[in-house]
Amino acid sequence: MNRFIERHRRQSRWVDGNRLELLENGEAYFPAVFEAIENARREVLIETFIIFEDKVGLALRDVLMRAAARGVSVDLLVDGFGTADLSRSYTDALAAAGVRLRIFNPGRRILGMRFNVLRRMHRKLVVVDGRLAFIGGINFSADHLGDFGPEAKQDYAASVSGPIVAQLRSFALQEIEARDRLQHPPEVAAAPPPAGDAQAIFVTRDNRTHHNAIERHYRAALRTARERVVIANAYFFPGWLLLREMRRAARRGVDVRLILQGKPDMTIVKSAALLYEHLQSAGVRIFEYCKRPLHGKVAVVDDRWSTIGSSNLDPLSLTLNLEANLVVRDTAFNAELAARLETLMADSCREVEAPAPRPMGWLAQLRNTLVFHVLRAFPVWAGWLPRHEPVLELAAPPAEPADPIEAPAGLSR
Repeated sequence: MNRFIERHRRQSRWVDGNRLELLENGEAYFPAVFEAIENARREVLIETFIIFEDKVGLALRDVLMRAAARGVSVDLLVDGFGTADLSRSYTDALAAAGVRLRIFNPGRRILGMRFNVLRRMHRKLVVVDGRLAFIGGINFSADHLGDFGPEAKQDYAASVSGPIVAQLRSFALQEIEARDRLQHPPEVAAAPPPAGDAQAIFVTRDNRTHHNAIERHYRAALRTARERVVIANAYFFPGWLLLREMRRAARRGVDVRLILQGKPDMTIVKSAALLYEHLQSAGVRIFEYCKRPLHGKVAVVDDRWSTIGSSNLDPLSLTLNLEANLVVRDTAFNAELAARLETLMADSCREVEAPAPRPMGWLAQLRNTLVFHVLRAFPVWAGWLPRHEPVLELAAPPAEPADPIEAPAGLSR
């Protein structure tokens, strides 16, 4: 009970004195993360949904091996569905260097198919020496780089320094300690010193104590919005409570805009179009990003509130997956993120025109009624889907540190 109370307080209390830097796409994110790991002296903690064994995944492996060879404690947690195809040579190399690679709910293929799709570890967190953290939606894969081609993803992350980093570190360690009962390295400073003027709340979603924490922060921000709301989200199909707050904000004169995928990377993304007319009828403006797949999960409200993290606004993220967002009150970070989104809308999006008012046929009425009730009931019946106590599987026992090796050129700063 005490742990539950403390975690609840953590997700509802603003922490002062932080600094955030917005990192757009892999071109900004990967060099910043790799440089931080290169400079690590005590500890590196990483949680990610996906690592692909491409030039980014290989560069990550190599920089982690070099850190471990210097005596840095390195813990890497990946999801068993998102990261299912790493080769034995990749995982053995990490283990030989002393990196502890854990797999969240590993699943065995049956007839070549994976069935461990529900309740995934979808977070993207990096914490280095308890002093610097990274949070956002970017996985360790080359499809977050522009040279990947037309399928390269548009996405956002942030580097974070200041007292809030202590909470991110504590959270990442709790997951490891709860499963492995391993003693973590000697405690770094309990809380880093102030680094800026931003207030922040670290918010997570899980299937035990924080079922809807991220969604509640979105709804609270929408309720208090007075001038502007811009939400950019890759997979958009929220529940009716969030839709209701969007409509209410637009109806009281708030400029509410959604940036959604215009070039979906998955067919199911097109289901968001079922909600367009419902939102547009209240005054919500919808923009589709058409340059390449959108993978971002960010939002700004008025001139101070913003959020960045791993959570989409769809049933998987809002009711099943394990997610992590940072909610921020800071005019500078808000202004930078808002400017990037304005540029995105102006240069790479098309606005979806609201249909002219017309009588609604019985098929459309039936469709809207079904969609409404599915959205309203989903958080309830999602709880009936298969659940079990998650397991962390150590990919291979750590061995003696290996000699440092060189990372591929072009990915370190």
